[in-house]
Amino acid sequence: MTERSSMNPQPDAAGADFAALAEACGTSGPEAMLEALAASLAARRRWHALFDLRMVQARQRLGLPVSGDVGPLDEATRERLDELSLAACREVGWPLLEEGQVAAGWMYLRAAAAAEAVAARLASLAERVAPAAAAHNPGDEETGSGTNDTDDEETQRQLQEILGVALWESGDPALGISLVLRTQGTCNAVTAYEQAVSRLPATRQAPAARVLVEHLYAEVVRNLAADLARRGIDTAAALASATPLVALLDAAGGLAGDPSLHVDVSHLQSVLRIARICSDEPTLGRAWELSRYACRLPDDVTYPGESPFERVGEASRLFYAAQLGRDVAEAVTFFRRVAATADPLDSGTLPADTLVLLLHRVGRDAEALEAAVNRPREGGPPSAMQSMGMLPSLVELAAASGQWEVLLEACRRHGDEITFAAALASRAAAQNEPQGRRQPQA
Repeated sequence: MTERSSMNPQPDAAGADFAALAEACGTSGPEAMLEALAASLAARRRWHALFDLRMVQARQRLGLPVSGDVGPLDEATRERLDELSLAACREVGWPLLEEGQVAAGWMYLRAAAAAEAVAARLASLAERVAPAAAAHNPGDEETGSGTNDTDDEETQRQLQEILGVALWESGDPALGISLVLRTQGTCNAVTAYEQAVSRLPATRQAPAARVLVEHLYAEVVRNLAADLARRGIDTAAALASATPLVALLDAAGGLAGDPSLHVDVSHLQSVLRIARICSDEPTLGRAWELSRYACRLPDDVTYPGESPFERVGEASRLFYAAQLGRDVAEAVTFFRRVAATADPLDSGTLPADTLVLLLHRVGRDAEALEAAVNRPREGGPPSAMQSMGMLPSLVELAAASGQWEVLLEACRRHGDEITFAAALASRAAAQNEPQGRRQPQA
């Protein structure tokens, strides 16, 4: 049980020695007495009480009242008090986390510890908790396996607290999605991504998106291989290839029009959309293979996506293939045509934004800049690509392409003083940068 704060303490007769505290204060002084109490609290693992005591010590050390309002503080004293507070947060937060009191530990560590360090500890704790949580089925009858209901409840509590911090508090979204996949399945993981991860910036989303892509890819390969084996088709060579999913499809003649399904189609289409946020080659490769699988699905089991991804399988195939160096001209032609013909009142900026992103990712930054400055300015709301930071800025595109005048003229045309000034400043910085330190253009 999580103990109460020392502001509302519980009796602790076995550990408290009030006579010893009084004697220590009288013979060694308040500082020694407080430090002795701190050591005692730590030994008894009374972490919340230890934090409160550290705050008393901080005030006493800085010559402040040990309770009540400290009043106005000068800057140096305020900074020192903050330093001592953060140190106390780390002192009690880490052991709480190690003991599985994740929510309590996060309360202290949220502002006091590096996110990467917390994520590493959460991952270590999850490795201890997740296997037991995944094996536990609350609906099963007790079968004499020796399972302790109290242990099950504690495991589930720890799992939910890890998920709360990793996923819903954004401590480590990729770990959160991995845990949901292991303990609750693909459907819940996709839902959790949409509800908790999709609101984060692109750089925070990408690791979690990779987890989903890898998981679904493995699921489709496994299920398709098993189906083909039942049909008597040799799958060994396909599974050993660099692109096993595509190789399996080829071994089966493509399966176009075949009614068999090897994955929930809604999961497949959701993951193909989520994967757009990724730019690393392994994930792009898996997404391309998944899109090839989606292309074989009958129309009556798929549902249309947003423009330019109404036909999710085919548009996704072009989007991911181009980033891998395949069918680049075909992909650019397709997305350019959709961007030019889409009604912004219906589609918003997604068709134009997709074109900008694709051109940038295939190294055609001058064209990406031209497409970006000519995006429709009236119509529906900006796409999620803009709000999540997936798109390069106009200044970045101008810097990468060297087309500063294109951007400056667009700023004049649209009355955009901020971007105009930023472009001028960025161009001046690039011109003044020593030749040897300039970064190569994309």
